[in-house]
Amino acid sequence: MAELSGGSEAVPVALWPPGEAPPPFQYSPESVAGADGELEPSEVTFPGCPCRRSSCQPPECPCLARGLSYSGQCLRLPEQQEQPFSRPVFECNSLCCCGESCQNRLVQRGLRLRLQVFRTPRKGWGVRALEPIPRGSFVCEYAGEVLGFAEAQRRIQAQAPQEPNYIIAVREHLHDGRVMETFVDPTRVGNVGRFLNHSCEPNLLMVPVRVDSMVPKLALFAATDIPAGEELSYDYSGRFQNVAGASREHEPLEEENSLRKPCYCGSRSCASFLPWDSSLFSTPASSP
Repeated sequence: MAELSGGSEAVPVALWPPGEAPPPFQYSPESVAGADGELEPSEVTFPGCPCRRSSCQPPECPCLARGLSYSGQCLRLPEQQEQPFSRPVFECNSLCCCGESCQNRLVQRGLRLRLQVFRTPRKGWGVRALEPIPRGSFVCEYAGEVLGFAEAQRRIQAQAPQEPNYIIAVREHLHDGRVMETFVDPTRVGNVGRFLNHSCEPNLLMVPVRVDSMVPKLALFAATDIPAGEELSYDYSGRFQNVAGASREHEPLEEENSLRKPCYCGSRSCASFLPWDSSLFSTPASSP
C-alpha cells in the first residue's frame, strides 16, 4: 500500500485508492518556521523541570502547575476537569530532568496510530482510522508553517476562491482579557492533519499543547470512541467542546456569503457552510 509520509513518521500513513495521490507538498511531522521568519516553533525557551523521577507529579513539577493534563495515554477532557473551561496544556521538554517515559510527554512523541488518507466522494481527500481509537487518545498534530498575522492574511487574500484553504487561526482567550493567536499553514509544508475535514458534529477536538515554548502544537484528540474505518474530523471554528458558553462565529455579511464554501459533513446539525473567519478572509478596503 502507498505511504504518504516518506518514512518520516514512526507509523506509516496509508493512501487510498491505489494509483492516486494528493497534489505534492513537503511532508513534515512537526510545524516549521514560516517564510516570514516571525516564529520558530523548534526553539526551546521554557526551562526544564528539576524532577528526577520517571514520571512527574503535581504540585512538585512546575510543568504541571495547572494540574495533570493526561490520564494514562489519554487527554483529560473538559468534563473530567474542575474548571468549566479548557485548561492550558504544558508538556515536559528536552531540558527537563524527568525520563522519556514521563506521563507528561504525549503529543511530542508524534503519530502512533494507523491512519489512512483517502479520496472522499464530495470533500476531496480525507483521513480515516485504520484501528479503533479510544476516547481522549492523541491522534495527530495539525502541522505546517507557523506564520505571523500579516503573512497569514496576505496568503489568504492571495488565494483564488476555488483554491483549498489550509490556514488555521487558533485564538486562546486568557484570564486577563488578552488573546493569543497562532496561525498554521500546511499548504506547502504539512503532515497528515492537513487532510482532516470539517464536521459540525466532529469526533476530534483540537487542543493547543506547549512543549518547548509559547508556540503551541495544535494537537487533535479523540472526542469519543472512534471505530476503525470511520472518517476523522474536527470543527474548524474551534467551538466544539472548547469553552463553556462559547460564542458562535459572527454572521458574515451578505456579500461575503459568495466566498464561503459549502459544508458536506452530512451531520444533523450541519450549518451548510464551512466556518468563516472575517479577520483573515476579508478583502482589503479599496483606495479612495
